[in-house]
This record gives sequence, C-alpha cells and structure tokens, in this order.
Amino acid sequence: MNNQIEGHPLNSLRSINLKNREFEGQSRSKLNLIKSAKKASRFAYAPYSKFKVGSALLTKSGKIFLGCNVENRSYGLTVCAERIAIFKAVSEGEKDFRAIAIYTPTKDFTLPCGACLQVLAEFANDLTVILANRYGKTKNYQLSELLPYRF
Repeated sequence: MNNQIEGHPLNSLRSINLKNREFEGQSRSKLNLIKSAKKASRFAYAPYSKFKVGSALLTKSGKIFLGCNVENRSYGLTVCAERIAIFKAVSEGEKDFRAIAIYTPTKDFTLPCGACLQVLAEFANDLTVILANRYGKTKNYQLSELLPYRF
C-alpha cells in the first residue's frame, strides 16, 4: 500500500498500514460529505505549498461544517482544513461529531496531521474519517485507528 502523498512535504514520513473501513451511515450522507469537502477545498488559501485541502465535518445533529487550509507566510501560523471545520462547529455550539471527510485533489489519500487528530479526539471518542482523492475514490477509518493513544 502506497501511503505517499503526492506533492506533500512529509511524503517520507508516511509509512502506516491501515484497514479501509465502511462508513456506518447512508451512502448519500457520505457522498454529500465528500462533495462538501471538495467544495471547501476550492476556497483554500495555499499560495506557498499549492496543496489545497477541504474538509466537511458532520455533527450528530446532522449539521455540516466546512473547512479549508489557510496558509501563512510564517508557516507555523498555517491552519489545517480539519481544525477550521472543528473550530467553526464549536463556535456555533456543536461539540458532538459523527464523521469528517477530507478531500485533496491528489492521486493518493491524505491523512490528517497529528494536531488535527488530537483536536478531533478532544471532541469525539471515535468518529469516521473519510479520505477522498481527485479520482472519486475513498478510504474510511476510525479516529481510534489513526490516533490510538490520544493525549
């Protein structure tokens, strides 16, 4: 299994082997979440890396919050798409999450960074993480698989 991320600066660090899981829920919900994440990626501000990411966070109440990565000339101030969606949801009173879709217009799938996984874990014991690529392919994981030893 190739976990390299096309165009991503951390290609050499990706070497995990995970099982693809089914999304527990309606396939229509999954498709809507992926479409929403893809839409959000178009708003990404990525003038430095050109690596645009979109996310769509589904809450237990059924609301969807979008996020896109926002880069900064001072790289440490860059915020990932996943955290933007989470912060938007929390700022509107939503703290129970069911799933998050992450879309990148790349050949390979892009896993959330450790910071995003930890922030997700702050609000969800477990949720489905859906990865989507430019070819319409998806992979589904549980948060506990991606972050088995949360802080």
